[in-house]
Amino acid sequence: MDPVNKIPDVKLDDVKVRSNGNGLEKKPANMVTAPAVKGLDANRAYAIQPTYVRDVNPVDFPWKIKWNSDTCIRCGSCVSTCTFGSIEPRLQRQGQTLSMGSFPNPVDNSQVIMAIKQVNDPKHYCRGCMMCEKVCPTNSIRPVYNEHNRFPLVARQGGSPIKRGGRGHHLPFRVLDTIKVGRISQMTDPSLDASRHTFDLLTPLGRNLPPDELPFKVENGKLVMDGWAPPLRWIYPVMIGDMSVGALSWRMWEAVTMAVAYLNEEYHLPVRMSSGEGGMPSRLLKSEFLKYFIIQIASGHFGWNRIIKAMPEMVADPAAVLIKIGQGAKPGDGGLLPAEKVAPHIQAIRGVPKADLLSPPNHQGLYSIEESVQKMFLSMNAAFKFRVPVAIKVAASATSVAVFNNLVRDPYHIVGGFFLDGISGGTGAAHEVSLDHTGHPILSKLRDCYLAAVDQGRQGQIPLFAGGGFGDTGDLAADAFKAICLGASGVFAAKIILQLAGCVGNEKGRCNACNTGHCPVGICTQDPRLVARLDVDAVAQNIVDYFLALDVELKKLMAPIGNSSLPIGRSDALIAMNKSVSERLQIAYAC
Repeated sequence: MDPVNKIPDVKLDDVKVRSNGNGLEKKPANMVTAPAVKGLDANRAYAIQPTYVRDVNPVDFPWKIKWNSDTCIRCGSCVSTCTFGSIEPRLQRQGQTLSMGSFPNPVDNSQVIMAIKQVNDPKHYCRGCMMCEKVCPTNSIRPVYNEHNRFPLVARQGGSPIKRGGRGHHLPFRVLDTIKVGRISQMTDPSLDASRHTFDLLTPLGRNLPPDELPFKVENGKLVMDGWAPPLRWIYPVMIGDMSVGALSWRMWEAVTMAVAYLNEEYHLPVRMSSGEGGMPSRLLKSEFLKYFIIQIASGHFGWNRIIKAMPEMVADPAAVLIKIGQGAKPGDGGLLPAEKVAPHIQAIRGVPKADLLSPPNHQGLYSIEESVQKMFLSMNAAFKFRVPVAIKVAASATSVAVFNNLVRDPYHIVGGFFLDGISGGTGAAHEVSLDHTGHPILSKLRDCYLAAVDQGRQGQIPLFAGGGFGDTGDLAADAFKAICLGASGVFAAKIILQLAGCVGNEKGRCNACNTGHCPVGICTQDPRLVARLDVDAVAQNIVDYFLALDVELKKLMAPIGNSSLPIGRSDALIAMNKSVSERLQIAYAC
């Protein structure tokens, strides 16, 4: 018998369709409109399994809230602490059946209680920051990762791409973890004593001239300078990467600057920090501590009006000027500071209204590498009367070597450094598609650039600095040492600085809401109520302590290979536990 004949006759006119306000139509749970299938009447409907357009549910989100009603004391701490509005109190009827007396006599009883519920709105989804769990006095609530979520679909409802901060690059493995220090000096080539030996941990920032071009001559048995030499700074090989006033809260930026000044003044550790795009506070521009900071200019030119006006009152030159062409987290894309983070003091520094601040993907008016050298480098050098090194920052890509080769052959000798940012480089705001699907791993491009300079006999003339993912596992000293052995003059790292301040984000999707302005620990927000959660002195102390430990760890790695100065390019000290990594980076393979 034909199964179609069993379907009861129900006309479509009898089915009431109503809108839920979002342009979506809900049909009765046990009814669905008959599809246009050959042999079926288009005016018939038939009963099958329930089918309807469903609202978004917390089960669709990356994190689900697990709440224990038995231990919760309804203090409200979790709700007040959640900066994303992901949970809310609701009244809930709770029923129970009791049997009273000697014989079964079931009695139904119910009461209305206050419950903590997860919000269904995708705009207020839980980020898993764990702040509710931290403040709960009875450990009654916590977010649980939902591996069966369908958030990539839910988040795009409304026609907007997914945007977030933090970083999750989804690389198959971490290359730095497959590299070990395999050459240990022993009897024939004694190692050094890391506790007693004197080490030189400084690296140059600025153009190094080849021996035959040094502007010196001998007069009366003395070496005297005869001509102009490019400006050069000797700095610590681990720098604090670009983080702007705007991306960070004012208290976080103050904590980092305090730490940098303290490391330089008290411990004579010449650590440098890049200001990021967006200018600097006038008080810092006019102070003697400016010499510890690298001023960055990017395609948006934000904040440079204030910097130019402060130049006549500067009592010290900056450590360098960094021209940002691109960054590794979203190469080929411009910068973005969301309007939610453009506070009044950011508007004053950058001279802008409260709006999304977008930087163009490239510097307008620059159409070639040669033009960038002539215009940007020459203008920035002239602005500071050729006293300050001027470096360039680009994203790691297939074109990195071509850019580096042109800069190495700079006839003016005014290119003071080459900063290369890899795919793991962090960002405060980017589209997820850029974060996960564009970019290039840093070590392979770092190695390519260094070997290209070696082929020309020009290694070391332009310092090569690498960034992007260094310190992700907490071992910044080991990561920096391996990069230096592969040819870097130094490394720059930023995300680990935020983690030292209490950032709760990670590479597995926890928090990563730097772009929302709702940072739960007060690091990446301009909301005064959230910024107050940050202890400036404690953060500065954590950063100082970490750099002191890092300094010891670097010496512990240099001593076994017998180096008292930075082992730039000493790839013979490294071995790879992965054959592909060994072949790509041209280092020894050990199985």
